[in-house]
Amino acid sequence: MTNPTEIIPGLIFYSYYAAVRKEKVAFLEHNILVLQVSGRFMLQTASHSASMGPGEMMLIQKNQLGEITKTPLDGGDYQTIVISLQEDLLRKIALEERIEIGRKYTGPSSVIVPGNDFLHAFFQSLLPYIRHPEEKITHTVGMLKVKEAVYLLLNTMPALRELLFDFSEPYKMDLEKFMVLNFHYNIPLEQFARLTGRSLAGFKRDFQKIFGMAPRQWLLERRLAEARHLIEKKNKKPSAIYLDLGFESLSHFSHSFKKKFGKAPTEWLV
Repeated sequence: MTNPTEIIPGLIFYSYYAAVRKEKVAFLEHNILVLQVSGRFMLQTASHSASMGPGEMMLIQKNQLGEITKTPLDGGDYQTIVISLQEDLLRKIALEERIEIGRKYTGPSSVIVPGNDFLHAFFQSLLPYIRHPEEKITHTVGMLKVKEAVYLLLNTMPALRELLFDFSEPYKMDLEKFMVLNFHYNIPLEQFARLTGRSLAGFKRDFQKIFGMAPRQWLLERRLAEARHLIEKKNKKPSAIYLDLGFESLSHFSHSFKKKFGKAPTEWLV
């Protein structure tokens, strides 16, 4: 198995890798709970990094761009169980429990959750679904399992309610700083707009004022400039950097690079 398997479609995922894999995560739309079964998990965003080893659990806040590195340890396998804590379910729980936060969560965007018998027993209860992926589990059962995870999290760390039940929109943030840090992510403009707390129209308007050009043009030129720097100064191979700079294919990258600088990327290598 080389790709994540949906245990319960859209809600719970199980991943298994036998070799090092570096996966670019474009956009973490929902809060997620991750149990590291084996291997090491590392999350890197523009502002922070977090990691965990076998047996550890992490709660990761929604609305983030980041890169995940998945590394097997001591020749073993890499395995995780990932639970998507979607906002519609969290809103239902907040209504049922009369939870009102009323302010934006400002704590760390990823939190290591202390292990206990209840949480470990919960993840053990998912093993039959992992062992029998051919069985069709209803969406209702899936929602109940995710709901159970939320209640166990709150029992383990009551302070997590501020992260879990923050339904506010992202603050309108410094657009220039955000784009300079995150230009290499290949995501739609709509998601860049959302992450900076703007409508798409507002994002384009503010972008033009700050950078003096349209977002797509700036993104292309910024990525190409970074590519030239990495190739010319760091001796990086084009095939090793084009995905990390937001290009979908090596051919598209090479064509755009040559059009911009007059020579193919490989011609800039020392």
